[in-house]
Amino acid sequence: MAEHAIEMKDICKDFKVLNRHEGLKGSIRDLFSRDYKTVSAVKDISLTVERGEIIGYLGPNGAGKSTTIKMMTGVLEPTSGSITVNGRIPYKDRKANSENIGVVFGQRSQLWWSLPLIESFKLLRDIYMVPQKDYEDMIELYRSLVDIEPILHKPVRQMSLGQRTLSDILAAFLHDPAIVFLDEPTIGLDVSMKSKIRSLISGLNSEKNTTVILTTHDMGDVDALCKRIVIIDKGMKIYDNDIEHLKSYFGSYRTLKMRIGTDEWEEIVIDEKTTDIMDIIMKKQKEKKIRDIKIEEISTEEVIKKIYEGDAK
Repeated sequence: MAEHAIEMKDICKDFKVLNRHEGLKGSIRDLFSRDYKTVSAVKDISLTVERGEIIGYLGPNGAGKSTTIKMMTGVLEPTSGSITVNGRIPYKDRKANSENIGVVFGQRSQLWWSLPLIESFKLLRDIYMVPQKDYEDMIELYRSLVDIEPILHKPVRQMSLGQRTLSDILAAFLHDPAIVFLDEPTIGLDVSMKSKIRSLISGLNSEKNTTVILTTHDMGDVDALCKRIVIIDKGMKIYDNDIEHLKSYFGSYRTLKMRIGTDEWEEIVIDEKTTDIMDIIMKKQKEKKIRDIKIEEISTEEVIKKIYEGDAK
């Protein structure tokens, strides 16, 4: 067995993009054009992921997250650099790599739309050649972690968004893969279902020591599941450490919440090194009546936001 779950060294991925021209004449010209430019989607990213880790892989839209994940899963070949997943080079050995990973990408379901969930599970059992005893043990584990009985015999097309997402995550773990890639697993879900899915992911990771790579814009997912986060921007890795270490860079920041009127809350992030909180409160009090005040430590979401805005190196 390989020492690391994932190991990437100086990975780069470039794409050739056609310089397009406007209008009908431009479109016809583009058909025969050789005017290309090179766009670097990923630039010299090195990353080592240990077995059993849950890592938050974060970045703004267009940062290169999906491109990196596609290289890890073997869909794309790097332009340069080396990558191994479970000791294999994923783009050279896609079949063997796919047998030992699970994937949930956005709303792309791997379940059969018209079949009850249990039938999809049986089909996946046969596709991955999961021994019957291992399959039964996994179903029992699912039962112990989440109430799956109401959806087991329900056709996927009749499920709510939350139930489908839950089912897709269960399907991704069914063949006991070493690594599972989860892309925005809780997007669009209500608070109750988000909590249920986070508990499920945490439970499966704990029971099976499954490595999980989580891409998300929901900082609630990060706080609930990830001890370590990796942030990339413009194709480059800009942070790789635990959340608390990241927050320590923003130790002087506070979130000031003021209730104006009956239900209206106003939120301001303040750096106490440069701004006096009382000055802000007094100034706001002159404008409107403040009914309540809360001062909180800066949240993970605000820290990430500030990094995206370029407030940290």
